[in-house]
Amino acid sequence: MDSDFGDEISDAEFLHIQSEFLCSGPIGTHQSSHDGGDCEAKPDLSGVRSAEQEEAKGGGVGYGLDAAPKRKRELVDGSPLDRFELRYLCVTDICGQAWCELQVAHGFELPDVLKRRDESQEVRAGASIHLARELEVHDVVPVSAQSREDRWALKFLNVLGMIPVLQAGSCVREMPVFGVLEGIFVMGVIDELHYSHKGELVLNELKTRGHNSLPGRAQDRSHRLQVGLYKLLYDGLVRGTLEREDFIRSLQLQPGQLLGSGVMEHAQKLGLQVGTFGDLLDLLLMNLTYCELPTIDVLRLEYCHQGSGTPIATREVPFDETQLRAELQQHLSYWTGQREARGVDIEEAWKCRYCSFVELCEWRKERLQQELTGHPSKKL
Repeated sequence: MDSDFGDEISDAEFLHIQSEFLCSGPIGTHQSSHDGGDCEAKPDLSGVRSAEQEEAKGGGVGYGLDAAPKRKRELVDGSPLDRFELRYLCVTDICGQAWCELQVAHGFELPDVLKRRDESQEVRAGASIHLARELEVHDVVPVSAQSREDRWALKFLNVLGMIPVLQAGSCVREMPVFGVLEGIFVMGVIDELHYSHKGELVLNELKTRGHNSLPGRAQDRSHRLQVGLYKLLYDGLVRGTLEREDFIRSLQLQPGQLLGSGVMEHAQKLGLQVGTFGDLLDLLLMNLTYCELPTIDVLRLEYCHQGSGTPIATREVPFDETQLRAELQQHLSYWTGQREARGVDIEEAWKCRYCSFVELCEWRKERLQQELTGHPSKKL
C-alpha cells in the first residue's frame, strides 16, 4: 500500500511551485561522460527559466494552462481539454490518471486545493533535494519573460544549451521535452540524462519519499508510465519528428511575436541572433534535425528518503512502446471527451484516505451509497 503517496515528490515537473530564481550557464563541471570520468566545464543553458513563468518548471496538475487560475473555472460543454482551456497536457497530468483520474479532474476544477497541498513542508523538502541536484550542473539567474512566446522561448534555450552538452558525453538535468503524442501536444521535464560506462544514454528520474521504502504497485505503475512518456518525447525530439506547425497550431503561439528584452538579451549573450519567436523556433528545429544525438537506452527510477536525502534504491524500467501507447490512448480518451473520468477500483479505495478532494468527491459518495443500499459497484 502506498500510504505516503501524498508526500512523495515525483520530479521537478510535478511540483506546483513558482520559481523565482532561474538557471543559466556558463557553469561548473559535468559528470558522467561516455567513459565514466569527469568532463571539463562546458557552457550549459539548461536552467534558463522566466522569473514570471506561471508553469514553474513545466508541469503538475493544471500546468497545461498558460496562466494557472486562482479560482474554480466555470465549466462549459465539450471535452476536458475544451472545458479547462488546455493547449497541451503535461506528463504528470497523464501519470496522475494512473493513480486516480478523478483526482486529476478535481485538480483542474479546484486548483486552490492543490496549491495548499503543494505548499506543505513535505513538498518543500522534496523540492530542495531536486534543486540541490540541479545546482550541481548549472547556476541560477533570473530572466524576465513578457509573453507566452517568451516562456516557450526559454524552454527552447534550455534544449539548445543541452544539445552540445549531451554531444560531449556529459550529464544534463531538468531537460524540457515536448511533442505530439496521439494527436495531443504533451510537455514534460526530465530529471537527468547521462551516459553509462557502456556509453548508453540513461534517463534517471529522481523520486523522494516520506518513508524509507520503495513504493507499492500503484505508484510504481505511474512512475513507469512517466519515464516511458519521457522517452517517447525525447526520442521524438532528437529524431527530428517535431514540426513547426505543431507549435503554431497546438499551442496557438505567434511566430512573428518579438522576443521580450530579457529573453533577447540572454539569447544575444549566448551568441544567438534571433529577433522573433519564430526565429528561435526554427533554430531549435534545425538543431534537433541535425544534432545526431542517440535515443534513450535505459530508463531508471531512483528513490531517496525525503528527510535525510539518503538513497533507498534504484529500479530499471523495461520499455514496451506498443503497450505504452495502448495505455496512453486509454488515458487520452478522457481528455478528448470520449468517456467520463473514472474513479479508483474498489481494491484501491484506500487511496481516498490520502486525497485532498475526499470530502468533495461525488463519485466516492455515490459508490458508498450504493454499497449501503445493497448495489455494489466495481469502482469506488
